[in-house]
Amino acid sequence: MTEKYPVMEEAQPFYLEGNKVGILISHGFTGSTQSMRPLGKAFAKAGYTVCGPRLKGHGTHYEDMEMTTHEDWIASIEEGYQWLKERCDTIFVTGLSMGGTLTLYLAEKYPDIMAIIPINAAIEIPDMEAMQLSSDRFLDAIGSDIKDPEVTELAYEKTPVRSVIEIVELMKNVKDNLHSITCPALILVSTEDHVVPPDNSQVIYDQISSSEKQIVQLKNSYHVATLDYDQQLIIDETLRFIEKVLNKAKV
Repeated sequence: MTEKYPVMEEAQPFYLEGNKVGILISHGFTGSTQSMRPLGKAFAKAGYTVCGPRLKGHGTHYEDMEMTTHEDWIASIEEGYQWLKERCDTIFVTGLSMGGTLTLYLAEKYPDIMAIIPINAAIEIPDMEAMQLSSDRFLDAIGSDIKDPEVTELAYEKTPVRSVIEIVELMKNVKDNLHSITCPALILVSTEDHVVPPDNSQVIYDQISSSEKQIVQLKNSYHVATLDYDQQLIIDETLRFIEKVLNKAKV
């Protein structure tokens, strides 16, 4: 599928070369790389090699998104994974919302991934189960659920119903295979989230088979926590977790 619309300036993918430890970063459903760029810059500043792919059909126009499938989104994140594999010995994966879903998907498929950091990851959204039955072509936007009134997420103003059907299938597939995840996991969850029910993160914690796993609550952010008041907390907790996992691997 060729996208009809140009990529918005802030929605471009980002590639930041550093050391032999790579961090793959995924944005979410109807969103763009803008929501994850601050994390990418912070991780690169810490010396890591960072890849933030643009998921197909995102960051252009919702009509482009309507033409993509969840397999396209998986292919986009796998391209980023392969880019890091060519440059790095070790790979960590983090993602927001559906980016968290894709993070879990990669951990299910690629056991060589060192550890994962899902942020408000989606595996079951009852509202979307209902939305996919709509007879409309487009629904109202779900983006920019942010507590900080000064910040806006670069996300689509409409949500294609066809895309809702795709994410529902992706979430189901990922949820069914959570047990196959064994790598260390740092699960970050906003206590108030108007898009993904916070109990998704507890289900993830309960169902993955990782011996090393923890949940950190984000008490001052809504769904797009990476752009919200807890942004620095996410960066600090992630960097601390990565360092801990790396140090343990050296022993």
